[in-house]
Amino acid sequence: MIEDIRQHVAEAFNQVNNLIVEHLRSDVDMVESIGHYIVDAGGKRLRPLLVLLTAQALGKVSDEQCKFAAVVEFIHTATLLHDDVVDLSALRRGRPTANAQFGNAPSVLVGDFIYTRAFQLMVQLDNMALLSHMADTTNTIAEGEVLQLVRAGDAASTEAQYLAVIERKTAALFAAACKGAAILAGAQARQQEQLYQFGMNLGIAFQMIDDVLDYTGDPAVTGKHIGDDLNEGKPTLPLIHVMREGSAEHSALVRNALEHKSSDALADVITAVAQSGSIDYTRQQAEAFKRAALNALTTLKESPSKDALKQLAELSTQRAH
Repeated sequence: MIEDIRQHVAEAFNQVNNLIVEHLRSDVDMVESIGHYIVDAGGKRLRPLLVLLTAQALGKVSDEQCKFAAVVEFIHTATLLHDDVVDLSALRRGRPTANAQFGNAPSVLVGDFIYTRAFQLMVQLDNMALLSHMADTTNTIAEGEVLQLVRAGDAASTEAQYLAVIERKTAALFAAACKGAAILAGAQARQQEQLYQFGMNLGIAFQMIDDVLDYTGDPAVTGKHIGDDLNEGKPTLPLIHVMREGSAEHSALVRNALEHKSSDALADVITAVAQSGSIDYTRQQAEAFKRAALNALTTLKESPSKDALKQLAELSTQRAH
């Protein structure tokens, strides 16, 4: 499905991949080794795809838009490197994480290199509005990371606090990809804001389904271990819902697992999540944010690219990985 969506901007997508490889070059071997290790792992490249489709829906995909798409992917890649170190993750996309393969310190430092390379590329675009927007976005993402760290093991976390984390940590870059493409296209401020809302709501829906898949996914498909979020003490929406709406027994079970950051009782937690209706509730919330994303697309004229953005939104809540 996502391969079909990419076909709308296939040539530009290849150009972005070439730019990513080109700008990972460094005189320091370890920078290239780790950079390529994580970039070559593949992934959906959703964020650069959002840039390209938004740009095409607004007129055309220019070289500047391709460069911006590479910037967005670099920022995402840097956050993954830092994330995996903070979370002590050992598996991503079905293979060892960069920190498991190369060590924590090199992963953090190469993450810093990729962040700064992104801003070097942005300076080349010579667009102060875009640079300001992306500086704010990167700062917001960092806040989200810290907020998630603060909330780890907190069984008293609320749904509103959960949303505050995922808006900053995940959805902000989706939103920035769409708005950034609109800035480069010279779109009016109102249209920039609507496209920002499309990306924000899409990103929230995407993360909610990620959090569902942590308890229902197939590791062979998702590329990561079931229960990783529990080991990290992340109070995601399925768990928050169990503690709020589940039986006293189920609520206590989840609360204890979260506070101890332990997946020892993972099978029981999965049962509690399923029997409390928490998976269904989280999916319903994701669907609501997806609908909000689709509503924001009314700002765009009808086109194959707009249809592709709609398909991407639909895919966000229907995926298995």
